[in-house]
Amino acid sequence: MKLDIRETINQGVMSHFQVAAITICIVLNMLDGFDVLAMAFTASSISADWHLNGKQLGMLLSAGLFGMAAGSLFLAPWADRVGRRPVILLCLGMISGGMLLSAWAPGIIALAALRAVTGIGIGGMLASLNVITSEYSSNRWRSAAISLQVTGYPIGATIGGSIAGVLLMHYGWRSVFVFGALVTAAMIPFVLLCLPESLDFLIASRGVGALTKLNALLAKLGHEKVTELPPRPDPAPGVAKQSKFRSLFVGSLALQTPMIWASFFLVMLCFYFVLSWTPKLLVAAGMSAQQGITGGVLLNVGGIVGGTLFGFVSSRIRLKPLLWTSLALTSALMLCFGLFASTLTVAFVIAMLIGAGIFACMAGLYAFAPILYPADTRVTGMGWSIGIGRVGAVVAPLTAGALVDAGWATGHLYYAFSVPLLIAIVSVALLGRQSQATRSVSRPATP
Repeated sequence: MKLDIRETINQGVMSHFQVAAITICIVLNMLDGFDVLAMAFTASSISADWHLNGKQLGMLLSAGLFGMAAGSLFLAPWADRVGRRPVILLCLGMISGGMLLSAWAPGIIALAALRAVTGIGIGGMLASLNVITSEYSSNRWRSAAISLQVTGYPIGATIGGSIAGVLLMHYGWRSVFVFGALVTAAMIPFVLLCLPESLDFLIASRGVGALTKLNALLAKLGHEKVTELPPRPDPAPGVAKQSKFRSLFVGSLALQTPMIWASFFLVMLCFYFVLSWTPKLLVAAGMSAQQGITGGVLLNVGGIVGGTLFGFVSSRIRLKPLLWTSLALTSALMLCFGLFASTLTVAFVIAMLIGAGIFACMAGLYAFAPILYPADTRVTGMGWSIGIGRVGAVVAPLTAGALVDAGWATGHLYYAFSVPLLIAIVSVALLGRQSQATRSVSRPATP
């Protein structure tokens, strides 16, 4: 029997199996949110315990982000060779081990190194999660599913941040990392039981037992077995002769890849400045430590609303104009926050709105990136996009720390970091429709 598998998934009704796979991806993305916010919320306690200055604290905040960049650039592409699922399992082991050892770090160097190891695991995992979410979603719900997956970040940050506040109060900052390690390790059995391998990877790689594995997945999806593997999608001209990295620049991708990289870099630069430094900057602006934590939680509460709303609206409005609007509004909100950072009620309201806007921007980019690349280089393309974005994430805390030491006021920092979002509108505008090779694999939401 011959079955157009990709078209069946693209046009069909989402099955319980597909929803379960996407839900696992959302929950795993929550680990990223908890990990980053755990460092942001423990920053003041660690700083007081070890007497750190702004640059040293910035280094700790950036260490995990540096690891995430390295994981996205160098570990994630292995998923295009050995499979998405094995890489995710490896990364979960790295995250759990890195966080557990962080709880016993004797000093800043050891903690920074362990934060980097944890970050490598997170960075290596996220691209595969995004690709699996995209591939198991129908055309109608693809942008919404990816937006919900991105929303897992603020959900994890909000829940984890609330738990971190309690742990900090009663058991100290080291307990936060122990909790993160245990929660991560608990997800490994769920991945083994419930997270499928990518269908497009099985078809494109054609490894040993691929047909058997494909039929097992089709049975879970409620479809009949096939007697042979579907043909590989035709690559774009020149792709077959290139390495997976070089193929990211073939044909129309020669412009698309640099533009998606620039977009991720600029948005993540602002994203991680806001998430990493807002709790401490609110304290510097005159609020209490608890009020600073509340401001950080409100950013992520806003992110849950913004990411969910973006997913809902993206099924009805074209993706690119929606992303432009999110970038412009978030930039304006950051300017407003700079003006009212020392006014408690107003600052908290604007913080929620910034959280909604910045997570909507991230959801838009995560929805856009997978549709640019064919199946056999999709995780490589997604991994490098996230990795370049993580470079911006590393730069943000370090730059902010140096500016704080130089005497910059809280408001001025938010003015400065609002500018990259305006520049990102230009790079997003240059993102066109996907190549014909990509279109043959997965019909995307309309950009």
